[in-house]
Amino acid sequence: MSFKVLIVDGYTDEPAGLGVPPYLDVYARYIAGALFEACKDCQVLYFTIDEVRSNFNNFLEIASRSKLLVFISGVVVPGKYLGGRPATLIDIRKVGEAIEGPIKALCGPVAKFGFAKQGGAIAKPLPKNVANLYDLVIKGDPEEVIYDLALSNFEISKADPNVIREDYDHVDRFAVKGAKIVLDHPNYQGNLICEIETFRGCPRWFIGGCSFCIEPLYGQPCFRKVEGVIKEIEALHSLGVVNFRIGRQPDILAYEAKGIGDVEFPEPNIEAIKKLFVGIRCAAPSLKVLHIDNVNPGTIAYNEETAKEALKVIVENHTSGDVAAMGIESVDSRVVKLNNLKVEYEDALKAIEIVNLVGNIRGDNGLPHLLPGVNFVYGLAGESHETFEVNLAFMKEVLSRGLLVRRINMRQVMVFPNTKMGHIGIKYVKKHKQLFKRHKEAMRKEVDLPMLRKVVPTFTVLRDVYAEVFEENMTWARQVGSYPILCAVPAKITLNKFYDLVVVDHGYRSVTALPTPLSINKVDMRVLTAIPGIGEKRAAKIVMRRPFKNIEQIKQTLAELNVPEIDKVASLLTL
Repeated sequence: MSFKVLIVDGYTDEPAGLGVPPYLDVYARYIAGALFEACKDCQVLYFTIDEVRSNFNNFLEIASRSKLLVFISGVVVPGKYLGGRPATLIDIRKVGEAIEGPIKALCGPVAKFGFAKQGGAIAKPLPKNVANLYDLVIKGDPEEVIYDLALSNFEISKADPNVIREDYDHVDRFAVKGAKIVLDHPNYQGNLICEIETFRGCPRWFIGGCSFCIEPLYGQPCFRKVEGVIKEIEALHSLGVVNFRIGRQPDILAYEAKGIGDVEFPEPNIEAIKKLFVGIRCAAPSLKVLHIDNVNPGTIAYNEETAKEALKVIVENHTSGDVAAMGIESVDSRVVKLNNLKVEYEDALKAIEIVNLVGNIRGDNGLPHLLPGVNFVYGLAGESHETFEVNLAFMKEVLSRGLLVRRINMRQVMVFPNTKMGHIGIKYVKKHKQLFKRHKEAMRKEVDLPMLRKVVPTFTVLRDVYAEVFEENMTWARQVGSYPILCAVPAKITLNKFYDLVVVDHGYRSVTALPTPLSINKVDMRVLTAIPGIGEKRAAKIVMRRPFKNIEQIKQTLAELNVPEIDKVASLLTL
């Protein structure tokens, strides 16, 4: 007899893993695969928390006739999201209270590590009155717990909520079988990008890792075999998935690295990385995006030549617009030492230089192939006024040297129990609250803005930009990939479609961009005004001279109006 299982994806964001749309993290896929393997007659239905909110009564009706409900939730890394709103404690409580009948399981970082509303806060354990609404609060690996539950004919007492996977044997099978839930994702056949896992655990676990990070809590790294990753990619690709991010690991250069457990920064295994990326390319021949995420700057700085070669392998096999996100966290020497961070000032600079050396080549999508991203965390032990000064000075030096950085992420520490920062709390966050605000503004003005102008100069054409949201007279659009540039289009264009956009202006963290080519005879005044060198008065005169009959007539008008860079402007226009 068949039965239904509901998976509610409340979205996740962790140091090694992102699951806020358009990103689909591994949790739901692994859990679905575990159920498909354990139960022949199981129907798994996937809902995002946004879908649940938008039609709660419909969800309630389906859930009440189901055997099991699994709620995934937990934002460990604070951020702002365009594609979805992560589940809140209110959502978790509402679902727990409203659903009667099925077994209810809660999993993800919220169950494992606790709940924090934002950066600069202490994560608190799930309130008992919320936890008690669920039959299982899973602190172990959800797919293992759900698998055991299903094998025991759904007897709750026989499922240990703390069970942890010992290796990737189950994951490799579950990931393939659970791949088909992508068909239920609202971003499927749009801008969906699947997060892929290669290993878990911190290569610096034996010296404790960074003071604030949860990754060392997983202990020694456990690597997934290349063959398992390839089979998962094949399964997803066969279902129409064309965008992948190899993001679920703390450092892609440490995959199967040499010296794990012996040295703090193991040497990249070039052959293993090549086998992985070439294998992915073969498994998904029509992929459109293949990006990475985390790279430990220490791995690069302490293994310069092998890291350089490993990065070259990635650049040869990935797609352009990629970002190597580096957890530099701080370059204040005192903060580095007290929090066991990865690199000091000079080594951080060296890591950024090496990524630029390999990846700063403009690719097909309009962006450089591979650039570093820089993460700073504030509120750490030993922080002082000098911390803010030296971090800003560091990024100014990066800029002055002509090095490119895709983005600078500044956040206040989110404090979790069982980390070293758990004993310190948020006293530095409170002490430097106003200083952090001023520092952030200075970084945006003095570094972010001029840096973005270098990364995507005016008239850069960004290919395949997906229109996601229309708000405040702007259409907001992004390319698919790691840390895509947010594009503000000053017009209402059809959503859920891909466009080529030309950059016409820059903000701190986003650009103003226009669809290209533009029909000069049809486009409205607001869009014409946004074209560099035209402005409101010239736009009005252009509108009065419409319709134009040919390109030469357009160029002649631009010349008469003294529009600068006529050829570049004309290249954006069509009849």
